[in-house]
Amino acid sequence: MKPIWIVDDDQSIRFVLEKALLREDLPTRSFTNTREVRAALELAADDEQQGPQVLVSDIRMPGGSGLDLLDKIKAKHPGLSVIIMTAFSDLDSAVSAFQGGAFEYLPKPFDLPRAVELIRRAVDESQREEVSEERMVAAPEMLGQAPAMQDVFRAIGRLSQSNVTVLITGESGSGKELVARALYKHSPRANGPFVAINTAAIPKDLLESELFGHECGAFTGAQTMRRGRFEQAEGGTLFLDEIGDMPFDLQTRLLRVLSDGHFYRVGGHNSVKANVRVIAATHQDLEQRVKLGGFREDLFHRLNVIRLRLPALRERGEDVPALTRHCLQQSARQLGVEPKRISDAALVKLATFGFPGNVRQLENICHWLTVMAPAQLIETKDLPPEVMATAAGVEAHAGEVAAAAATTAQPLVAPTLGSERESAPAAAVPEATAGPVGVSSWESGLEIEAQALLAAGRTDVWDALSRRFESRLILTALANTRGRRIEAAQKLGIGRNTITRKIQELGIE
Repeated sequence: MKPIWIVDDDQSIRFVLEKALLREDLPTRSFTNTREVRAALELAADDEQQGPQVLVSDIRMPGGSGLDLLDKIKAKHPGLSVIIMTAFSDLDSAVSAFQGGAFEYLPKPFDLPRAVELIRRAVDESQREEVSEERMVAAPEMLGQAPAMQDVFRAIGRLSQSNVTVLITGESGSGKELVARALYKHSPRANGPFVAINTAAIPKDLLESELFGHECGAFTGAQTMRRGRFEQAEGGTLFLDEIGDMPFDLQTRLLRVLSDGHFYRVGGHNSVKANVRVIAATHQDLEQRVKLGGFREDLFHRLNVIRLRLPALRERGEDVPALTRHCLQQSARQLGVEPKRISDAALVKLATFGFPGNVRQLENICHWLTVMAPAQLIETKDLPPEVMATAAGVEAHAGEVAAAAATTAQPLVAPTLGSERESAPAAAVPEATAGPVGVSSWESGLEIEAQALLAAGRTDVWDALSRRFESRLILTALANTRGRRIEAAQKLGIGRNTITRKIQELGIE
């Protein structure tokens, strides 16, 4: 293993850290100033094994600043974890250290066990980087392994040669504009413009002019003729977002365009031909809006030629890990920093969050983590407060359900996974079972977990628990066969291709 480099002009600090790290079987190499470190790095440039695993540096030393050393190291060795320590604990030093890319900031005097733990974290991080470095990859258009998303992808494929009007429905933040852009990109009109307008974001008095344009002098302030969004989208696609919020009188004009392909600019007398494909989107229940008189029924039927329903993120929990990693890379690209990784435990905790804001909220969480998480690997404790609060609520409710199940005298109906359990008499159940009468401990636990997820408002309970059940079965079989997949498949009673596919689908390493 490569050594931990310690840079400090204080001999006592070097001595204490050396002894503490050697007790942890971590080799060390010490320096008294930054000039020695830079010279050693130059010598180690040809032999990577001679370089440091982690570098721990003081800030204020004769002959050079630790922050200057940090800048030079990050320029040539961006993957090296650097811990900055100083006796002058102030805001400027902390901010400068993190802006320079420091792994962590350690104020003096420090607690020695905490310092060793921090260095150990940095070592683990650097070793993970060496084993598997996540590269920035080309961003895919859309991500989703959930069956509902696969249905959306198939629909986009079937519509790729069509110019038919499409209505996209789904909750706010679920990615309706992404679907609209995918429909446009894979359509015969891909060479034309894509013009988007949010009808809910524009005041009613201006929306008509925005859509259809206006003639010079049509109203106060209209000093020149202006082309509207329909003309700007000529030969391409017009995306009308939040169509359910369109004013009723404008709905009539939109219906006319969809019916005969002609419209008039505001204040105009000559009709304009519109060669435009319309894709509309809404988070509202348009059928209900029609019943309440807020939306024209004839316009609804004009828009509702092909309807695509985009599922909420809570309905596609299996997509959360891939989406999280993708959003972390996107955040890193936007902020100009190295992408962070996220642990499996943190992903499990994140998956319990209901995401009322859908994918948009997940993007915001990933921005927060990119800025606020202290290390390159995001742990469970690094997740934002709203996620931790929700997860704690789910766990607390699970405890309440468990307590109720243990004290109730009423037998509960629990799912059974085999005919033997269904046909066995109650007396055949072993005494060691916990939970309701006639229900094994694992079945009782399954019921408690299902109750907690249902109480949290999750609508993907079947998929979430099925994935966990399958993962546990496969991992147990692989442990039993010491990793031999074919033998594990035989013992489970499934095919070799099935276990390979399941391992990939479930992300089992």
